[in-house]
Amino acid sequence: MTEPASLGSAPPPAPASDDHVRGDGPEALVYLDLACPRCAGTWAEISALPLRLCVRHFPLTAKRPRSPALHAATEAAALQSEGSFWELWDSLLADRAHVDDPHLWERAERLGLDLDRFERDRRSAAVEGRVRRDFVSGIRAGVTETPSGFSAAGPIRGDLSEALAELAAEGA
Repeated sequence: MTEPASLGSAPPPAPASDDHVRGDGPEALVYLDLACPRCAGTWAEISALPLRLCVRHFPLTAKRPRSPALHAATEAAALQSEGSFWELWDSLLADRAHVDDPHLWERAERLGLDLDRFERDRRSAAVEGRVRRDFVSGIRAGVTETPSGFSAAGPIRGDLSEALAELAAEGA
């Protein structure tokens, strides 16, 4: 008789070539919800750490209905330039009070994006699929809340900012 398969969580896949990664240092993977107040509260601190930081989408739609639109907007920006992805990502987490469509269009315009393309892309099946891929990878890895993170050692438990600061210090 064979042993039953484990129902435990699978580790998240390593950063893929189309993941959004920036920085140098020890590698960390974080799942964030752009409409999450806790994510916004920790983002400035963790994004400043000397880490090779990979971010993945984890929109918790049931809690934050506006979240999928925000994640789609960042992916639409990424289709025009990776720098635009990061600028929009950072600005959405820095200013959660202005995230409705007119404000998204203003931000896209300030970034120099083609607004017609931005609007088309953010509503496209390809962008929806990209955000969903990240979300599913998080579910498979056991992510249940945001922010959540992983290092080479596995899931990060406790305070994400503290753990990532320790990881960065170890790599220094």
